[in-house]
Amino acid sequence: MQTPVIRLDFRSDTVTRPTLGMRAAMAAAEVGDDVLGDDPTVKALEARLAALLGKEAGLFVPTGTMSNLAAIMSHCQRGEEFLCATGAHTYLWEAGGAAVLGSVQPQPLPVRADGTIPLEDLHAAVKDDDPHFAITRLVTIENTFAGRVLPRDHLAEVADFARERKLATHLDGARLFNAAAALGVDVGCLADGYDSVSLCLSKGLGAPLGSVLVGDAPLIARARRLRKMLGGGMRQAGIIAAAGLYALDHHVDRLVEDHANARVLAQAFAGIEGMKVTPPQSNVVFVELAPDLATRLSEALRELGIAASFWPGGRMRWVTHLDVNRAAVDEAIAAVRDIAEGRT
Repeated sequence: MQTPVIRLDFRSDTVTRPTLGMRAAMAAAEVGDDVLGDDPTVKALEARLAALLGKEAGLFVPTGTMSNLAAIMSHCQRGEEFLCATGAHTYLWEAGGAAVLGSVQPQPLPVRADGTIPLEDLHAAVKDDDPHFAITRLVTIENTFAGRVLPRDHLAEVADFARERKLATHLDGARLFNAAAALGVDVGCLADGYDSVSLCLSKGLGAPLGSVLVGDAPLIARARRLRKMLGGGMRQAGIIAAAGLYALDHHVDRLVEDHANARVLAQAFAGIEGMKVTPPQSNVVFVELAPDLATRLSEALRELGIAASFWPGGRMRWVTHLDVNRAAVDEAIAAVRDIAEGRT
């Protein structure tokens, strides 16, 4: 049986296609050999994001996973550890890279409903100076976290905690521009007090690939060496860096449209019997539903060419992005309502 073509894709904001304008910018990009430090477009992207985040330097890498791993390995030595949330991307979704490749141990901690780690738990997790224990070296925070926008005061409290305990800080800002859009603030203020920040270009910003790690110059120098070690050195990378520059010019201000569409989805789903919706704070909508309804929805939507993420236990996730406009949202809502109410 032929698999239906996906027409409306709400699985993630990673599914976006480059726009015509972005493709034109990529085609026209001035390039050099980035491994040799000669690509002017890569340099421009690195410098621009470093300036936006208030840091000294930046490093362009192929993926957010590599950006986070290079940051962790730049901060930590073998036998050391980093503190993170239980559901953090650095812990749960990066194939254990810090432990496997860096011999750096993660110490996951539970989060509150708002995505924050209690400060008392962070303090309690810092290991004593004892040869039995890994040395606590780093705390990592993710913003947004499962679609939740972390409060600015919490970000500041974590940075203060780290300074007090003499720990380094890394901010996984894969969707940091979404957080800034949700709060109505400049993205740079969300990076204050953090030693390194990872920014993804291929999610809400719509680039085909790429992330940038920013921090002080010595840290980025260490990360550059690690990028080479991890196989992330690229040659004429200006072609893809140009997509990131285009996204910064054209796709940041429109993120509020994605957030508005997520709210429309959530409000509609909340009115359907059998669906329990977590009100979205950004572009991610989580819905709890009965397993039998989840099965029906997954199968029927697939036949209609509409894709969302369905997880075990009757949980589904919808993510809005630049490739799904309000008309697409309305069509998806109508389809879900018809299926849930037995009309399809």
